Amino acid sequence: MSQPTVAVIGASADRRKFGNKAVRAFAACGYRVFPIHPTAPEIEGHSAYRSVVDVPVERLDRVSLYLPPQIGIAVLDEIARKAVAELWVNPGAESDALLEKAERLGLNTIFACSIVGLGMSPSEFE
Repeated sequence: MSQPTVAVIGASADRRKFGNKAVRAFAACGYRVFPIHPTAPEIEGHSAYRSVVDVPVERLDRVSLYLPPQIGIAVLDEIARKAVAELWVNPGAESDALLEKAERLGLNTIFACSIVGLGMSPSEFE
């Protein structure tokens, strides 16, 4: 069985932020993690990418979104261009407009904490 893949959009080098905790949580669960950050070369030892379309795999099992909704809505088109099984919109990243656009684009969207979706708690990564 192949290693599951995830892109964390809004990944952060700041270990206090959820975008960093998610990178660590997915790695701890055996995922091949692709942090998405506009300037960081790497996060938590994983090569970072400027955009989800730059990720060097054809298909992603998950995309976990940790951006403010006004920024997140702008990257939905890029997410839709990539073959993605699930888009997890984390609390704080959602808005009615973002969720409606994700639906229009045909994205399989889950509005929930992706760390909790792994069966973990963000507090495990303090």
